[in-house]
Amino acid sequence: MRVVIAGGHGKIALLLERLLSEHGHVAVGLVRDPDHLDDLAEAGAKGVLCDLEKANAMTVAEFLAGADAVVFAAGAGPGSGAERKDSVDRAASALLAEACDRASVRRFVQISSMGAGAEPPPGTDDIFAAYLRAKTAAEDDLRARDLDWTVLRPGALTDDPPTGRVHLLPSVPRGSVPRADVAAVLLSILESPATAGLTLELTSGDLPVQDAVDAVANGT
Repeated sequence: MRVVIAGGHGKIALLLERLLSEHGHVAVGLVRDPDHLDDLAEAGAKGVLCDLEKANAMTVAEFLAGADAVVFAAGAGPGSGAERKDSVDRAASALLAEACDRASVRRFVQISSMGAGAEPPPGTDDIFAAYLRAKTAAEDDLRARDLDWTVLRPGALTDDPPTGRVHLLPSVPRGSVPRADVAAVLLSILESPATAGLTLELTSGDLPVQDAVDAVANGT
């Protein structure tokens, strides 16, 4: 399987690229900084220079040629303002989805956030509220397209070692999850076509990753 990952130098993306490579898949990471290419190579991925805030759908579609799936793992990141939350977390996701349409790549896995899908509650920090609204809009855009999409909403992300055990359902109580476990879930989702059409929330839990993905894929 050839998987193109937008935001290829992010923490989750690098972990996913390494897992994909270890499992015999081909990982391609889209990055905007040439200094990041060596890190992708070290993770076993091919790096491609592409700034999703400046590119157009036709150009991105060329980078998707031959791909079996894409993962949207890009984000404006800490310290960015509301404008970049929109231009990256919403607009770049929509651009990638449009490129998928053009390139006939049907499988699209989107990393969203727990809390997306509803208006941020009163008292939410303005920047975080903008982030959640951008993620919600990106999800809505994706669901409106004729793609085999899966939306994954992790809880609070940590850099703790992976536990290999998660709580994965359409709705789970708020909690945290190691980025390494998110990457493992993403790999399993990519390898499980029956997860298409699902919006899933993810935190640390009791089920082994594969069992958790199999359960939601089978509707059990």
